[in-house]
Amino acid sequence: ESVVMMREDEPGNKRLVAYTVPQSESSLTTAQLRQFLEAKLPAYMVPNAFVILESLPLTANGKINRRALPVPDVRERTKKYIAPQTPTEEILAQIWGQVLKVEQVSIEDNFFELGGHSLLATQLVSRIRDTFQMELPLRELFSSATVSQLANSIEKLKQQNSEFIVPPILPRKRKRGNRL
Repeated sequence: ESVVMMREDEPGNKRLVAYTVPQSESSLTTAQLRQFLEAKLPAYMVPNAFVILESLPLTANGKINRRALPVPDVRERTKKYIAPQTPTEEILAQIWGQVLKVEQVSIEDNFFELGGHSLLATQLVSRIRDTFQMELPLRELFSSATVSQLANSIEKLKQQNSEFIVPPILPRKRKRGNRL
């Protein structure tokens, strides 16, 4: 059994949450659920959070009691914390923490698994632009959704941009005989 609903934990911060009751004796993980749904659904339809329950709460009429469903804990990690290794990863982890309102961000944490969505992605890209003084396409966050992947992308973009620096055009001193 499963139910997916829109939750608004903070004003203006809506996200999809999936609640599921696995079949008996099943060792289903949230990572497996996410991987399965990502293969079947467009990215915007994949829930931001998953909660595995023993049973879904029911009303007196036998319907699912949506108000009794627990708030997902985004701090609950499925992965081990890995500290930032480079200055770029360190800066990105701080920016992610501010945007997502998460205290500690591992370099292997997925932006969307931590509660990120398209509006927060836009805020994140804006802060990256201000911090690193570079344009990062929004689609880059969707293809490089972890701190380490995004740090690698930023380093590559920085290197590409430094290779293609165009020298400034300087005014030329005029000589008396050169008239147009």
